[in-house]
Amino acid sequence: MQSIRRRLALGFLGGLCVLLAGCSSAQFNGTEYRDKEVAFRLGPVSPALRVLQADDAKVAFQNDQAGATVAVSARCGLDSDDVPLQALAQHLFLQLTERELIDEKKLTLDGRDALELEILASLDGVPRHFVVVVLKKNGCVYDFLHVDAGGNSSNLQDSRADFRAMVYGFRTLERPQK
Repeated sequence: MQSIRRRLALGFLGGLCVLLAGCSSAQFNGTEYRDKEVAFRLGPVSPALRVLQADDAKVAFQNDQAGATVAVSARCGLDSDDVPLQALAQHLFLQLTERELIDEKKLTLDGRDALELEILASLDGVPRHFVVVVLKKNGCVYDFLHVDAGGNSSNLQDSRADFRAMVYGFRTLERPQK
């Protein structure tokens, strides 16, 4: 009787481990990201960036020298093909106040139209500088964010340039089979 319980318990634990491993199947090797939904490659990732764990981003980084945070998010299959890039970008700023648009430009990213916005805004009363790029491709929306405290120090200028190089080198990879 005890060996049956032990086998059942081991079987349950083994099944639980397989289930949990399947749930955390996201992989990032420093330039390529893959999970059950998306797969992509970033342009050159600056050595000044260290990887962060973030629940609401596929990949996130911190640039300690510049005091900047970088995040890459993706969502697929949410009927966003009909939503203009401008509306998708503005949606990212709904929780921010005192918004001031510094620059807006259209660009081509991975063979598709994309939109880059540079904005000053406050988050919970704290002023922040945002560079955001939004891309729609193959039923997915990709958001790239660079957030810092503002200013024009050489560290921040370098961090923003590194961010743009990483984003402008972005390429989607073959999507995982579901």
